[in-house]
Amino acid sequence: MDGQIRTLGVIGAGQMGSGIAHVAAAAGFDVVMTDLSSDRLKAGLATINGTMTRLVKKGGMTEEARDEALARISTGDSYDALGACDLVIEAATENEVVKRKIFSTLCASLKPSTILASNTSSISITRLASVTDRPERFIGIHFMNPVPRMQLVELIRGIQTVPETFEAAKGFIDRLGKTSTVSEDFPAFIVNRILLPMINEAVYVLHEGVGSVEAIDTAMKLGANHPMGPLQLADFIGLDTCLAVMQVLYEGLADSKYRPCPLLVKYVEAGWLGRKTQRGFYDYRGETPIPTR
Repeated sequence: MDGQIRTLGVIGAGQMGSGIAHVAAAAGFDVVMTDLSSDRLKAGLATINGTMTRLVKKGGMTEEARDEALARISTGDSYDALGACDLVIEAATENEVVKRKIFSTLCASLKPSTILASNTSSISITRLASVTDRPERFIGIHFMNPVPRMQLVELIRGIQTVPETFEAAKGFIDRLGKTSTVSEDFPAFIVNRILLPMINEAVYVLHEGVGSVEAIDTAMKLGANHPMGPLQLADFIGLDTCLAVMQVLYEGLADSKYRPCPLLVKYVEAGWLGRKTQRGFYDYRGETPIPTR
C-alpha cells in the first residue's frame, strides 16, 4: 500500500455522499459515486452541479474548474464500478445493519489494496471493519454536514487499523483542504458525543413544556451565540439520524442520560424527519418555516 489515493469511490448519493463526491472532485480526485437508485444518482449529480454553480456565481470557483470537477465524477449502480478505486467511503443511512451488509458484500468487487472507510457519525469502526476482508485497511472518515462548507473531518481508527491506513486517510483529508481531528472508537466519537445530547436535551425541554420551539431556538442562538438553534439544527441533520445516534449512545454507554426523548421518537414514528420530509420541529411547506409546537 503506497498510501497515495488517486481515485475515490463513494457509496450513497444522498446529502453526505454527494457532498463528499463534490469536495473530492473539486480537489482533483477522480470520483465514482454509486447508489442502488438511478434517481438518487441523478439527484446527487444535480445537487453537486447546483452547489458548484452557486460557488461560481459567488466567485468561489471558476466555470472552468466547475466543468473539470464535474467531468471527474462518474456514476454506477453496482459495486463493480468501484473496482479501480484506491479509497471507498460508505455514506449510506446511519443504520448498522445496512452498513454491515454493504461492507460484507463490497469487498469482492475491490482490488486488495483498496482502503475502506465509513462516514458513520456514531457506529463502531471496529465492528464495521470486522465484516470485511481487510480490517487493517478500514477507518472512520466522518465528514460534517454540509460537506462543502464544513471544515472538520473526524478520523477514527478501529482496533485493527494499521498506521499506513491512518496516514493515507489523513493525507487524503489534507489534500481536500480540510482539517482532521482524531477520535478514539467510542460511540458517536467527539462531535456527536457532545452535540446530539444537547439536541436531545432541547427536545426534552420542548417535551416538558419549558419552552416552545421558537423560544428554545432563539434562546440558544442569542443566549449561547449558536448560529442555528438546536431544533432547527435537528431538522437539518434529520430527526431519524438524531434518533439513531442517541440510540447508539444509549445502548453503547448504558447511561440513562443518553435516553432518547420520547417526543423525538414520536416525530420519527410520524415520518416528520425534518427538512428532507418538509416537516419536523418546523413545517417547511410554506414560504417560511413555521414551528410545529
